[in-house]
Amino acid sequence: MEGKKVLIVEDNETLLQALERKLVGYGYIVTKARDGEEGLRAITETSPDVVLLDILMPKLDGFAVLEKLHSDGIIPKLPIIIISNSGQPVEIDRAVKLGARDYLVKAEFDPEEVVEKVRVVLGEPPVVAQAAVVPTATARRILIVEDDQFLRDLLERKLKAEGFIVETAIEGEAALAVAEKTMPDLILLDIILPGIDGFTILERLKQSPAMAGIPVILLTNLGQRDDVDKGLKLGAVGYLVKAHFTPGDIVEKVRSTLQIG
Repeated sequence: MEGKKVLIVEDNETLLQALERKLVGYGYIVTKARDGEEGLRAITETSPDVVLLDILMPKLDGFAVLEKLHSDGIIPKLPIIIISNSGQPVEIDRAVKLGARDYLVKAEFDPEEVVEKVRVVLGEPPVVAQAAVVPTATARRILIVEDDQFLRDLLERKLKAEGFIVETAIEGEAALAVAEKTMPDLILLDIILPGIDGFTILERLKQSPAMAGIPVILLTNLGQRDDVDKGLKLGAVGYLVKAHFTPGDIVEKVRSTLQIG
């Protein structure tokens, strides 16, 4: 680890200093930049081993920096970990498609997590092996029905980290089969799916005496207000707009629906 260089591109001075202190404490050499233009210069001048890149910044935002690095062929050789203000899947997904390796969410900032993510992208062993969260005997079971792999994996990781048991499905018939077999306590259901759509799944769930009582939360895209209304009339208990929610919002919605304190 000695001598590995980390560039932090972040305009929030408090966060910048906190990240620097934590990484220096583990022996990394840290360089700082406070906007996108300065960050691009620092990449050229210091040749970092990994970059922590904020998304919302003056002059050039993180997406512009990623696009420049991508077009110059610097990505994927240089690992980039983005720092997301919102943690919204659409923001993170866009960054990942531009070549980012991983992400951090400011609202869920954990200095130890920063170190672990840096070590992972550099191929270094973890500082301390972290025990997986083991669901308790009373843990609630969640079924995620979503064909977007990035979003599905993001939701699965977050819910498992909160102690839920998670099942997944990417299309309608499989979702119904998993629901019938596992009898989840709650279903997160995308409306647009390959094969039968979310409305058909919802109708069939509500027609089943065994599954009719399972609460269903719709996952919708922007501009689907009519679809939301239709889903609520079919028996969904609520909805979340993909472009607006964060992983934390999902957990809060699931907990409130299941009346978990």
